[in-house]
Amino acid sequence: MAQQETMEQKEKKNQEYNEYVKQVTPTHSLPANMAKAFVVGGIICTIGQFILNMATNNFGLDKETAGGWCSMILVFTSVLLTGLNIYPVIANWGGAGALVPITGFANSVAAPAIEFQKEGQVFGIGCKIFTIAGPVILYGIFTSWLLGLIYWILKLMGIL
Repeated sequence: MAQQETMEQKEKKNQEYNEYVKQVTPTHSLPANMAKAFVVGGIICTIGQFILNMATNNFGLDKETAGGWCSMILVFTSVLLTGLNIYPVIANWGGAGALVPITGFANSVAAPAIEFQKEGQVFGIGCKIFTIAGPVILYGIFTSWLLGLIYWILKLMGIL
């Protein structure tokens, strides 16, 4: 009888715990998150296109140079907004729309550097700056090397 009571108590605790988890777990709407990401990513891309158009039309730059300036301005703006603690708010609301473009990459490099600056130049900023972006850079370089090697081998075999 005592064992049956403990089983009932365990079941009641599990049920209470599951109800608690449901209460504290945030609910997300996939369509709403997709719409927010679309809006934020669209705004970032529109700003980039505006910078690109201004650089080519008003400053007489060729497309390649204008693209470089556009990237630098977007990265600088992202780092500045990260330092002012504005970009994290945008990224929290816009999700992937703010994190996928080049501005999100700049944010992922700047945020750890800002967060760990109290620990000093070497052990703070130097060690932590690439905590998020480091794997992206590493696997990006490795994947491009691997694909280049496969392309080179297929070219030697006359397949491509």
